[in-house]
Amino acid sequence: MRPRLLAVFLAASAAAFGADREFDRLVKAVESRFGVQRTHIPLMGVANFFVKVARPEGAMGFKLAVFEDAKFDADGDGAALDRIMADASEGLHPLVRVRSRRDHEWTYIYTGEAGKTTKMLIATFERNEATVIEVQLSMDALLRSLGDPARTGKLFEK
Repeated sequence: MRPRLLAVFLAASAAAFGADREFDRLVKAVESRFGVQRTHIPLMGVANFFVKVARPEGAMGFKLAVFEDAKFDADGDGAALDRIMADASEGLHPLVRVRSRRDHEWTYIYTGEAGKTTKMLIATFERNEATVIEVQLSMDALLRSLGDPARTGKLFEK
């Protein structure tokens, strides 16, 4: 009985580990390509635990990486960022890609397979800083928020 239980546990652990590979690949690619380390954010684990328990607006967990003091627009046209995003997001579907050459800002949004839950990978790059976030969320909550943009906008008002 114990070997079977151990095998099930290891299989579940491997599936959970593989589920966030796009986020980890992207963070490692940014670190190696631009020679920058992500900024440590105190109490991030506590915030993620809160999200997993409370599930605000259908969110079931998240990962966040913030990079500061780097030159993300070295090539000027974002070609390096496009290559990094294409390689790291394999297995996800591109949803939005916005470039501002004047302001040297790039935003990428990718989504996972549609099911009961899905994940969104959002990456923003500015001249000297970048933010990468992966959110696991309920498909029902996502569709509700897309169906009522006025209500969703009020969630983000200051």
